[in-house]
Amino acid sequence: MTRQYFGTDGIRGTVGQPPITPDFVLRLAHAVGRVLKRTESRPTVLIGKDTRISGYMLESALESGFNSAGVDVVLLGPLPTPGVAYLTRAQRASLGVVISASHNPFADNGIKFFSAKGSKLDDDWELAVEAALAEPPVWADSATLGKARRLDDAAGRYIEFCKSTFANDLTLRGLKIVVDGAHGAAYNIAPKVFHELGAEVIAIGCSPDGMNINDGVGATHPEALIAAVRQHKADYGIALDGDADRLQLVDASGRLFNGDEVLFLMVNERLARGEKVPGTVGTLMTNMAVELALKAKGVEFVRAKVGDRYVLEELEKRGWLLGGEGSGHLLALDKHTTGDGLVSALQVLQACVRSGKTLASLLGDVTLFPQTLINVRLKPGQDWRSSERLKSETLAVEAELGNAGRLLIRPSGTEPLVRVMVEARDAAQALACAERLSAAVRG
Repeated sequence: MTRQYFGTDGIRGTVGQPPITPDFVLRLAHAVGRVLKRTESRPTVLIGKDTRISGYMLESALESGFNSAGVDVVLLGPLPTPGVAYLTRAQRASLGVVISASHNPFADNGIKFFSAKGSKLDDDWELAVEAALAEPPVWADSATLGKARRLDDAAGRYIEFCKSTFANDLTLRGLKIVVDGAHGAAYNIAPKVFHELGAEVIAIGCSPDGMNINDGVGATHPEALIAAVRQHKADYGIALDGDADRLQLVDASGRLFNGDEVLFLMVNERLARGEKVPGTVGTLMTNMAVELALKAKGVEFVRAKVGDRYVLEELEKRGWLLGGEGSGHLLALDKHTTGDGLVSALQVLQACVRSGKTLASLLGDVTLFPQTLINVRLKPGQDWRSSERLKSETLAVEAELGNAGRLLIRPSGTEPLVRVMVEARDAAQALACAERLSAAVRG
């Protein structure tokens, strides 16, 4: 059975268009509630959201849907996705629900779920929910309806959790850090985390109005962070995305470091402390230079499908702790059950403070190969996979690159896009090959 609604990261789309409509979201919550009640007589679900104006409407629809199935609801208000995952585990809840479209513009929104353990749910669970959606609703009677309440100190609890992942014997005192919250879920949390650990904090992207999330700020628009770091002569800059599960980092010179480099740094810092790191997991998009640098240090490297849920699956299967994506989704499973932009940033700052070295010097062993990524927007109903021109062009590019590069063509799990990536030792070659493939996708 193929999934009709769930993508690589929950259910996502444009608000007011199926499936992101209040009637569907109510039905979705009801179906999820019925699945939960197969194993629990009185489940409790936590609901958090980012700062999109549509969050109010979708929160109400979820609350009604869960209550109508006899499921209790705890409303967390605006909270980063990893904060919902943490509180789901800490509160011993049955399920965590996040209303967010992550890095997408404000007109989009989505719903994603976390298990009682604070981890992403597997495909079988999503298929069970889709099957329940196809069944008629079974409304609870008045005596068995669920209830709803708010957890007023949700943000404070999560702030303390983030701080607990930073070494007790270290401080950020003396550092000036620009923190960009993307006008998103961490707008009121991220500045406090770094300030309470001793840093001088300059906050940007921390004034949400319901419609400015990810608008020219955040991890998907790091130019705002780079400009602020230079303007304020800061030591570091940290940009989160709309739901704060990914990050981008900037040093004092304005140099931007991506998730691939941060993953290498996290591994290398543990090796320097004498910890064993048997292996780490990247994705099909991870830069070849990181793979080679890790292998040179005796660390096995495995590529998963794109998406932090697949990185997590590989880590759990192998019993490893560290993995991530170039986009800034990073996993340190001895710190958290899911990707967390704040926790990852603290791991990097911890490495810099402990070693007394800059980001650039800590990453001296890694020089990323030039990589070109082109997003090709699809026409409605376009069958790009069967294109003979694309098949022919793919074979030609593979032959041209040989062992000195690689290509990847994959559909986005959240948008009507095909992502074309080419990596080569020569930047001009990577760009030219990516443009040829993109033209073939367009037809």
